[in-house]
Amino acid sequence: MTIRRLLLAALLLLAVFPGSRSQAGETQSRLDAILARGSIRVGTTGDYKPFSFNNPSTQQYEGIDIDMMEGLGKALGVKVEFVKTAWPQMMADFTADKFDIVAGGVSITLDRAKKGFFSIPVMVDGKTPIARCADKDKFQSLADIDRAGVRVIENPGGTNERFARDNLKTAAINIYQDNVTIFDQIADNKADVMITDASETMLQQKLHSQLCSIHPDRPFNFSEKGYWMQPDPALQQFVNQWLHLAIETHDYQRISDKWFK
Repeated sequence: MTIRRLLLAALLLLAVFPGSRSQAGETQSRLDAILARGSIRVGTTGDYKPFSFNNPSTQQYEGIDIDMMEGLGKALGVKVEFVKTAWPQMMADFTADKFDIVAGGVSITLDRAKKGFFSIPVMVDGKTPIARCADKDKFQSLADIDRAGVRVIENPGGTNERFARDNLKTAAINIYQDNVTIFDQIADNKADVMITDASETMLQQKLHSQLCSIHPDRPFNFSEKGYWMQPDPALQQFVNQWLHLAIETHDYQRISDKWFK
């Protein structure tokens, strides 16, 4: 089973890295700081169902990764403080130390790994198109999409925009600022197609009867999702062990199923 192999490999790697405390004990780890503070600061965008969504009716964050972070807080014995960020400014906010960990459907990328540590993966994903169901046969490949007259829509600053700009040279790319209503633009025929994570397309086709996810089982690329944290081996080791238990006891699957359904 792929996730089991990933878990075992990641847990074995933990033995290679010592904790961030020095032998003399003079350096406080990020984990120690969180415990001393009594809270963990979680950066999240609140615009990416089913992982993180700021519900306007309750003014509360909800979703898979929100529930998971609440579980992490309980495991640590601290409060969870959600800190608003956005995809275009996430890297700058992370570098400015505005949060300890980022959650909300975050893709594991090498650029992000240069700045911080990632947890073991929680999901395998990849970029795939979503379009009006009447047009789904028109957009099966990147070549089908990258044609004059095709209106591609993407949210700014994240892996979706980067993938589109790297792979589409002829189609018109519209960067739309509101990731919550972006799929309405396709349904209302103001855009033709969006390339985004397969997991998101599968949920959005349930929320929009006019839209169809296109070959989500065969995405254009390979990616994984995880939790991005400040570079502290002690914190990473704790998060990975907590995640390992959540996956093996099926807690993560139960939470995921609740929000995807």
